Amino acid sequence: MISTNEFRTGITVEIDGELYQIIDFQHVKPGKGAAFVRTKLKNLLSGSTVEKTFRAGEKIAKAHVERKQMQYLYNDGDLYHFMDTDTFEQLPIGKDVVEDEKKFLKDNMVLDIAMHGSTIIGLELPNFVELEVTETEPGIKGDTATGATKNATVETGAIVQVPLFINVGDVLRVDTRSGGYMTRV
Repeated sequence: MISTNEFRTGITVEIDGELYQIIDFQHVKPGKGAAFVRTKLKNLLSGSTVEKTFRAGEKIAKAHVERKQMQYLYNDGDLYHFMDTDTFEQLPIGKDVVEDEKKFLKDNMVLDIAMHGSTIIGLELPNFVELEVTETEPGIKGDTATGATKNATVETGAIVQVPLFINVGDVLRVDTRSGGYMTRV
């Protein structure tokens, strides 16, 4: 059990038999009445977001989430195949679980897979990945004073906003949390 006073972003809780991840929370102490905690929760199975209010100090069941380190192997249409780095067992995961993360998945990438019992909740990518630019407009020499950006398609198919001096073949460090360009490698 976890108290609402211990809420942190990213914690997984179980409410009414459903798994939720805390996206945002705010402790509110009105001038009159009891304090409460306003939260925004993401349902880990359906992907929907709900807002729920709890009394301050209320106890909620904390979900036991196991994380396994796995290596991404390949995609064959609707299934993404991962290999457990300890036992070498292969695990196929449906595209509905991988939907948001697939734009940063590279072959042989090692990442964590979050599981609740035998149910796969989601993937936890590294914070930064290095990806090669496969398509972009050519850079214009001397046009960097304005801080303008352009679209660049990277090797995984994701489109990233990059500075004008980036060219095809450049390797970029991309933040997987925001999808933004960090630096050229």
